[in-house]
Amino acid sequence: MGMPRFSSELKRGIMRGSSEVAYLGSILGLLAFLQAILPREIWYVLQEWVRKLLLWVSFYIRVDVYELDDNHSNEIYDAVKLHIASITADQYASARRLTISKAKGAVKPSFRPATNEQIVDTFQGVQFWWVHRVKPLQPKGSSPAYWGQSRSDEKRYFTLTLHRRYRQSLLPAYLDHIAENAKELDRQNRARKLYTNAQSDGRRPWEYVPFKHPATFKSMAIDDGLKRKIMDDLNAFKVGQSFYDRVGRAWKRGYLLYGPPGTGKSSLIAAIANFTDYDVYDLELTEVKSNAELRRLLMNVKNKSVIVIEDIDCSLELQNRGQLPKDVESAAEEELAASADQRKKKEKADRERSRVTLSGVLNFTDGLWSSIGDERILIFTTNHIDQLDPALLRSGRMDFHILMTYCSFQAFKVLASTYLLLDDHELFVEIEELLGAVQITPADVAEVFIQYKNKPDAALEKLIKELQARTSGGGD
Repeated sequence: MGMPRFSSELKRGIMRGSSEVAYLGSILGLLAFLQAILPREIWYVLQEWVRKLLLWVSFYIRVDVYELDDNHSNEIYDAVKLHIASITADQYASARRLTISKAKGAVKPSFRPATNEQIVDTFQGVQFWWVHRVKPLQPKGSSPAYWGQSRSDEKRYFTLTLHRRYRQSLLPAYLDHIAENAKELDRQNRARKLYTNAQSDGRRPWEYVPFKHPATFKSMAIDDGLKRKIMDDLNAFKVGQSFYDRVGRAWKRGYLLYGPPGTGKSSLIAAIANFTDYDVYDLELTEVKSNAELRRLLMNVKNKSVIVIEDIDCSLELQNRGQLPKDVESAAEEELAASADQRKKKEKADRERSRVTLSGVLNFTDGLWSSIGDERILIFTTNHIDQLDPALLRSGRMDFHILMTYCSFQAFKVLASTYLLLDDHELFVEIEELLGAVQITPADVAEVFIQYKNKPDAALEKLIKELQARTSGGGD
């Protein structure tokens, strides 16, 4: 495989920079010879030193754009990555190395320049040279990485080379152009992401996969009045920046979804994300080891996002501080009965367990750290609202409490229309009467419909039998 080469345009630009560096032509010829005979590793080192020499004696400057800035995501890096991907299509034939990938569900593959592959961009008639670099932090003897790989032992960055005369006159406008182009590309090709902190390695706090949950408000089995109230609240929030600025509050909104299992809390979260077109950050508190780590995660959440903590009553010991999980006497008896070895194991487990406190979570929802970033929706879910501390439930933290309850007749009609394509049926009257007397979750109703998805009459009859069984005490 051939080695990366200097762009011919960059060579000519350097030679034009000053008559005093005409001798560099012979150096470049020597480099071409050395490139063919030297091992790749030595050539990379030599190339870097020569590049520095050429820049030092020329009228050209370099600007580095790192992926991370003090472990925080660099939005300029993301914008450059999008921009460069959009300008390389006509260079596939001449580029020496490319990477190719195809996301699940994508129509066609995506090409990108490989590491150290030079890309030329033109803005207002001026050429700008971009190179993507990967610098190993802890070399492990592995092969060179390519653009797009995610490794915690690498530092990834772009290097921009331009003539120094354009540093003040054109560079700011060029960077603005990249930012605007990246925004448009993101709107056109936006594939929203589902982030998780469960695999965090310290350098990249969040890992993500494409978010393609199909839930929408149209398919949600909740009452129409509640559905409209949630949608109106979301619409008001999305356009509310001036209001939040005027009243001096962080541009965020807190939702608490509570109710029995199977009532659609997770589906509602997906519907909210699809309605707002926000990315989703699924925050697993049990993987967070301290309040400081919780703050670091929050600092790396992008704007226009939904931050989710599901089953908050099970994630940590954040229950109502006025309630003890067991009486003191029973706890004392267990303490005396435990052996020394058991106590040591318990102490070790306690040390290894997440040390996030209720105070840390409150600061995350409504304290100083909640103002880091804009246009964020915080969603907590629980099956047992009575076990949560009142401090977590008040307005300003959880602004909108949404009870996800058992299946009502309105919710049933949504499910029948979605799963069975039925808007009306003679059995609806009997089902409405039974739903008024029996508790059944939308998930249980949906499961019946899935089993008989091609037999609407049989599905309704099966549901009636299930409801009647529960009426007589034979069901859950």
